[in-house]
Amino acid sequence: MVQQVTPETTIEVIYPESDGQPMADNTEQFAWIVKIKENLEILFVSSADVFIAGDLFWYPVQGSPNIKQAPDTLVVFGRSKGKRGSYLQWNEENIPPQVVFEILSPGNTLKEMTKKLQFYQRYGVEEYYIYDPDKNDLNGLLRSGDSFEVIEEMNGWVSPRLGIRFQPTSDTLEIFSPSGQKFLSPVEIDQLREQERQAKEAALQELEKERDRYQELLAKLQEKGIDTDNL
Repeated sequence: MVQQVTPETTIEVIYPESDGQPMADNTEQFAWIVKIKENLEILFVSSADVFIAGDLFWYPVQGSPNIKQAPDTLVVFGRSKGKRGSYLQWNEENIPPQVVFEILSPGNTLKEMTKKLQFYQRYGVEEYYIYDPDKNDLNGLLRSGDSFEVIEEMNGWVSPRLGIRFQPTSDTLEIFSPSGQKFLSPVEIDQLREQERQAKEAALQELEKERDRYQELLAKLQEKGIDTDNL
């Protein structure tokens, strides 16, 4: 009697790219997520091996779709830029995000934030920054061995990985690039670009006026019989 062997069925594991929840709970939280993510994109635009994303699911363990987090902003050094539906760490040379940001909203609970801290600590995050815009409260944690240590002084703190400097003020948080450029909102970036355009246009107009005045002067000298070629 010949025994038939039934081949094992391979079950495909699905890693959802969305949980159906909004990216942010309010406009202030969303504005901060966009500001930090987009300014980091600008900062590392010339670095092909720095991947930055906002509200993207990160799956650190293959075969475990329930083990995941979606940091408000994550930064991965050593991985190429490009489109991703989620960050599947085993497809990324097993490199975890080194830096994550969370922007708090009134809806965040202590239990939720504790779970996030434990997740980031367990799965290899090096720097973890939490900002509460309503309370204007910034906190940071830095990896030491297998755990996090609280950064005692955030005023003037410079991120070891990003090189950016945090400067809390009495009413908001300011962040500066290594060159000293302040992180701006998209509207502020557009206003700055418009100011630069207007300044350039004004300089060109002034140059054109100077050229016209020069041509007028040459014409007057030539009318008086002065050889302008030998001036």
